[in-house]
Amino acid sequence: MIERLVIVDGVRTPFCRAGTEFASLSADELGRVAVASLLARTDLDPHLVDEVIFGCVGQPAETSNIARVISLRAGIPERVPAVTVHRNCASGLEALTQAHQRMCAGLGSVFIVGGVENMSRSPLHFSFRAAEKFQKLARAKTLFAKVSAWAQFRPSDFSPRSALQLALTDPVCGLNMGQTAELLARDFNITRSEQDTFALESHKRALAAHQKLAEEICPVYVNGRAVIADNGPRTESELDRISKLNPVFDRAHGTVTAGNSSQLTDGAVALLVMSESRAAKLGFKPMGILTGYAHAGCEPARMGLGPVYAIARAETATGLALAQADLVEINEAFAAQVLAVVAAAQSPEFARKQLHRDTTVGGISLEKLNVNGGAIALGHPVGASGARLVLTSLLELRRRNGHRALVALCVGGGQGSAAWLERNK
Repeated sequence: MIERLVIVDGVRTPFCRAGTEFASLSADELGRVAVASLLARTDLDPHLVDEVIFGCVGQPAETSNIARVISLRAGIPERVPAVTVHRNCASGLEALTQAHQRMCAGLGSVFIVGGVENMSRSPLHFSFRAAEKFQKLARAKTLFAKVSAWAQFRPSDFSPRSALQLALTDPVCGLNMGQTAELLARDFNITRSEQDTFALESHKRALAAHQKLAEEICPVYVNGRAVIADNGPRTESELDRISKLNPVFDRAHGTVTAGNSSQLTDGAVALLVMSESRAAKLGFKPMGILTGYAHAGCEPARMGLGPVYAIARAETATGLALAQADLVEINEAFAAQVLAVVAAAQSPEFARKQLHRDTTVGGISLEKLNVNGGAIALGHPVGASGARLVLTSLLELRRRNGHRALVALCVGGGQGSAAWLERNK
């Protein structure tokens, strides 16, 4: 019988809006803090780790294979390999599923997995043409050659583009992620009011869950001050402004705003996962078990529907239906996107035409969905979000004495990822 992979414990840094508390920290430092805190929390001998697997989307040029840098700086021995994985918004979940695949292949039994992102430090990119001119200038040896090289520059050469903006635009369909959300809002007739109401509820739930979310968080010290809480959830006075914000992605007719979209965020998550037998041998009582998972592809222009495709594929793989979930965590890329997933999951037409099945995926009760708030309130550090959903849902299952949780994310480029988790009794 194939062994099961268990989640022993997990921890995350606070999630902070880009340009705020963590702007001065490198992404590898955020990851180091999370991994070091996990080792301290579990009292795990780092020599027992077989591999470190971390998700990161905007991997810094100065720390290529950031997982390796995080691993070494957190005190993991040099002999332990580390790899960075990238499945856009599902990278943190991809790290977990790759650990399961390695375990099944006999390539290890103890893994540290997770994800990290520092969106504050997203770089600026010069055009290739401008880069060529800079290279020519650097190679110039004489004064005449240098003056000639400078003379080739034009004002447009000094207008770099944001790497973040480029990353959030799909090169296949040509739409940025916000535009794909606008498309879903039109497809499913989701109004601005419905989106704002969903966004407000996300903030209210996150604010109400402040003490519960604190259980996930380790402090991060910045300039001698400890950052101990997420700074994304809005206060009651700030919430009043959501309905007054202008559309961002379709200014004339759109309904998607900064207020009903996920926040650009910095943060890191680390999970300790093991084979079930190894955890028992080491005396750990796991938080939960990875029951099954699936990744699926879909139309890039409607990437927000990826969770429906992935949940359907996970049902085929595990036999578990949506109705069997005590909790559901769907990453809130946009309010319109989550509401479209809820609509598509219970649509017979969508099931027939897109999933090629006779039955719907099922209804998603809002009472079970993102009960402690989601990325609209907490933020979406893209490489880390998948791992946070796992940590958040397992802790909430324990509080509620629940049995199963389903986590899912849409993925830029037209994919979806979903995983079933069980509370370890």
